[in-house]
Amino acid sequence: MRYLILGLGIYGSNLARDLTDAGAEVIGVDNCQANIEAVKDYISTVYLIDVTEESALTMLPLNNVDLVIVTIGENFGASIKVVAMLKKLKVKHIYARAIDTIHEAILEGFHIDRIITPEQRAARDLTFELGLGTHVQTLAIDPDTYVLKFAAPKGIWGNRYAEIPFQKDYGLTLITITHTIYKRNLLGIKQPTSETATTIDPGLTAQEGDQLVCLGSRSSFFSFFKALNEGI
Repeated sequence: MRYLILGLGIYGSNLARDLTDAGAEVIGVDNCQANIEAVKDYISTVYLIDVTEESALTMLPLNNVDLVIVTIGENFGASIKVVAMLKKLKVKHIYARAIDTIHEAILEGFHIDRIITPEQRAARDLTFELGLGTHVQTLAIDPDTYVLKFAAPKGIWGNRYAEIPFQKDYGLTLITITHTIYKRNLLGIKQPTSETATTIDPGLTAQEGDQLVCLGSRSSFFSFFKALNEGI
């Protein structure tokens, strides 16, 4: 895959490096020399130009990449202008970063492939982490329904998963578990191996190190962790 990233600030530069590490070809563009210098040794190609100028934008290989990603966020006007010009130039696939709901609403009017909201997602994840007291990974299904991945709370260790009232008492659906299983190697030494149980074994017991993936509402997750803290 070949990506063109417009804007190499903190978010854009990290995205460029991560995509490169994943094996993609990344072309980065920014109008700040310092931002260019920071990534030039990590990604395949960089351009020092001002993409808010249409004449400069047309110099880029817009139609020779799989996706154009506009990561300009802080300069609201520049972001909107660049997306508008990309649509005018008939670029097929566009992702753009939005920094707030107004920015997002305007971008929705361009009917681009995807609007990225990293700040909102980070804030949502932190809200869950602070409220639940554990590290989580979240996926929003709708404004009040989430899929969360989190470490099995200490309060359920030693209990069989089939007997924990996820759905009955809390409205949570347990989707899958990553359960650590110990196997002996050729020397007879026990080594941990993580295995994902897509079908919940009725006899599987929760233990430290398990990772759970559950579906439910925000209030359901908070109720579940509150009950554990108070003792189910």
